[in-house]
Amino acid sequence: MRIRDLPQGLLDGGLPVQEEPSDGPVYPTVIQQARMNMRKFENCVVLTRMGGFYELYFEHAEEFGPLLNLKVATKKTTAGPVAMVIATHSSAGFPFFQLERFLKILVQDLNKYVAISEEFPNSVSEKVKSGGLLFDRKVTRVITPGTLVDEKFMDPYENNFILAMHPEPLNHESPLRASGMVEGNMSAASAKQRIGLAWLDLSTGAFFTQVTTLDVLASGIARIRAREIVLSKTINHNMKQHILALLGHEQYLVTWQPGLPRDMCITDWDPMLETPVSHTERGIFTEHEVLAGNILLEYVSDKLQGRAMKLQPPVKRHEAENMCIDRNSLRGLEILETFRDATAGGRGSLLHAIRRTVTKSGARLLRERLASPSMSLDIINHRLDLVERFLRNQPLKEDITNLLRRTFDSQRLVQKFSLGRGDADDLVSLLRTVVATEHIANVLGEARDEKHGFICTEIDTKDCLALVLKSLSLKGPNELALRISEAIDEDGLMASHREERIQSSGVITMAQEVLNEEGDEEDLQAMSQVLRSKTVAKSSSPASGDEEDLWIMRRTASSILQRLHETLDSLRAEKLSLTTRLRSEMEAQSLTLRWTPGLGHICHVKGIKDVRASLKNHGSARNGSTTKSTRTFYLSEWSVLGGRMDQVKMQMRAEEQRVFFELRELVVTNLVKLRRNAAVLDELDVACSSAVLAAEQSLVRPILNNGTIHKIIAGRHPTVKLGLEEQGRAFISNDCFVGDKQNVWLITGPNMAGKSTFLRQNALISILAQVGSFVPTEHAEIGIVDQMFSRVGSADNLFEDQSTFMVEMLETASILKHATPRSFVIMDEVGRGTTPEDGIAVAFASLHHLYHTNHCRTLFATHFHVLADMTNDWKGVGCYCTDVSESSSESFSYVHRLRHGVNRRSHALKVAKLAGIPDSAIDVAARVLSSFQEPTKFEPEEQVQRVARA
Repeated sequence: MRIRDLPQGLLDGGLPVQEEPSDGPVYPTVIQQARMNMRKFENCVVLTRMGGFYELYFEHAEEFGPLLNLKVATKKTTAGPVAMVIATHSSAGFPFFQLERFLKILVQDLNKYVAISEEFPNSVSEKVKSGGLLFDRKVTRVITPGTLVDEKFMDPYENNFILAMHPEPLNHESPLRASGMVEGNMSAASAKQRIGLAWLDLSTGAFFTQVTTLDVLASGIARIRAREIVLSKTINHNMKQHILALLGHEQYLVTWQPGLPRDMCITDWDPMLETPVSHTERGIFTEHEVLAGNILLEYVSDKLQGRAMKLQPPVKRHEAENMCIDRNSLRGLEILETFRDATAGGRGSLLHAIRRTVTKSGARLLRERLASPSMSLDIINHRLDLVERFLRNQPLKEDITNLLRRTFDSQRLVQKFSLGRGDADDLVSLLRTVVATEHIANVLGEARDEKHGFICTEIDTKDCLALVLKSLSLKGPNELALRISEAIDEDGLMASHREERIQSSGVITMAQEVLNEEGDEEDLQAMSQVLRSKTVAKSSSPASGDEEDLWIMRRTASSILQRLHETLDSLRAEKLSLTTRLRSEMEAQSLTLRWTPGLGHICHVKGIKDVRASLKNHGSARNGSTTKSTRTFYLSEWSVLGGRMDQVKMQMRAEEQRVFFELRELVVTNLVKLRRNAAVLDELDVACSSAVLAAEQSLVRPILNNGTIHKIIAGRHPTVKLGLEEQGRAFISNDCFVGDKQNVWLITGPNMAGKSTFLRQNALISILAQVGSFVPTEHAEIGIVDQMFSRVGSADNLFEDQSTFMVEMLETASILKHATPRSFVIMDEVGRGTTPEDGIAVAFASLHHLYHTNHCRTLFATHFHVLADMTNDWKGVGCYCTDVSESSSESFSYVHRLRHGVNRRSHALKVAKLAGIPDSAIDVAARVLSSFQEPTKFEPEEQVQRVARA
């Protein structure tokens, strides 16, 4: 054979890692299995199940043991020492019931990937092959930050998205400089390079796609807020540099998918979707979206290790359907989080200020709408109609809100069943949600038929309730709920949970010993709760020693189960008869018929009565164990009867399992209807939330149109107002009429007098209006905004080698490039990070471009008062200002009410004095300022030197 006849190229990396055969010592089988899994899942932390514990081995134990606050020890084997984390002197790892806690540390806090290796019972032949091992261990799932399903540490109020991207290759573009100034260096050609996006939430099944361009990619990623981003290693190097520079700014977790994405068309997605993509809809997805979807679905499927999933059909997002809020505006306007607290919905954010939802999924929907307000007048007005209906009918709102509180997070519940993870408790939660949904439908139906005689839009708002009712699908879910209620015994389910806690008492006791030595206060508190539950369960168990069988299904759940229960009742009657007869014959009233794991079916007598003489009358009887206070013996009658009872119980367990799987399949059958109903409940929750907010804060319904007007009377900042009220201070409202005769408002005034607040509140009012919420004004008429831009605040980016002024210029450049006549722009203090001359030039150029090129609605705040003179002949620019009111006693107060005109004093020294600048420094500053204001022939530099000499 010649060399050229051998297979050439790279070896297939998809084959499982095989250990090379060796004649030398090998690790014990369990440790060898763990080592194999560590090699196969080389980028994961492998947790191996061993009885009641999860264990870590080798370098994973050494690296993550200290991070998990677990001791690391060395176990001697014939193949050499093995590092492993220990919980006690005899057991390794951590207790199985603490898996969620350690997953949170590894996955959520450390952004690690975790492979879970579970135990599976070996068959007889497999036991022989494995050297007598009772269990085999296989990785059942790989958990990453973006592929969480039902972990308790997930944020219930935010989606857990994973995002994949597939860009067009950049062949003509040179790599960026190391400075990472992406937006500044990007050419027009590369800026419009198309990128396919696909993202999903595995916990809810939501699935989306979109085509975007490189210049607005950062804003799209900020809106999605993906926990994990998947990229193919095969993308063009130059494009990789562009994307990494964008992602590195926000420190996203990036996962590299090896190899090319599978060559799948959109029809290949059908097995992973609850319903196939229709033939008419297939054409709307571009090639780049499909490739991004292929990368995403292949990655998620691999992490689920072959487990089937049922996602919602992909929803294509169009940029023209929603207001685009760029990354800087999301952060600067503090829409989802504040500068101080990066937690979504944190105190001080717009989301925190307006959220009155009572369900977790409703809160997620509100967050989604805030990040992507609608641009459709029909959709917005439908949402406003619902809010107005609930606002005018308080009993209806209260009834709906109370019913919503009875529901559970059905979006995530249903998805658990589609992944084969739902349990009996989830079925009960789903039952209660379906029942509450039916009650909600009845309440809405009664309200729809009432005559209120008021008109909100061109049609009566009761039509909005008809649309909601039309969206509900009750027949299938109601049948499912009836089947669940007929099958599951909730009392038995609760008793079963208590019994499970009792059975785990051995592991709990071991864990308690560990936590007493090594645990922190949180661990001890969690353990004490488990121990309290165990104590209650033990005290409630029968004292007679007869175990009561626990069943989670009603005996009427199936005809087979009912027949088996009747058979078991008959056998129990035989047992009772046998017990009565034996007690009489042996004159031992304490005699009981029992089963124990060690002794099997025995007759147990409590007391010192000697029953050996009576046993002679039972030829099949033989003595068992005897103590000072008890005696046991075996009787063939009880052994045969007990065996029959055990056989029936085994059949009942199997039948219960069959019924449970039948219910789970029924849930999957109703997947589409349950998800549709869940979406309706979320919409009602958000509408009721907005109605509650409107009543609390006297909000009004905005009037929206397709024009470019922004007419606000007595507008208020939704979050600043609340903060001032908590301090006992009043908020001063202001009007704003921009976009009609004047496209630009140039705003001057003192520091701390409310210019920035005025800018932000008008941007937030527009966002709230297009979300479908009432707004904090006395009157609002707003033209639909396609893009929201804000240049506010200041911060450097030293990691990307960007000064404060450079960051400001990058944000300004993005606004000037992308703003359209339908956009809304707020700009605060452009040009302040450089010399006054340069700053004025940059500010004027920006204002000139916005006015003459972009033609957008603009609020432009500045301390460069000369801009008012430079734009004096621009008819579309209005000058407005805030002021300071001074008294004869040298005290002052801010006048936050805007007035027409220009304020040429910034009163910076007043703010400096309030901040605690020493009086001596204030005096020097006052002399310098006075010298600048005096007529002189000297240049400013000479004036400063003259003051310094004085």
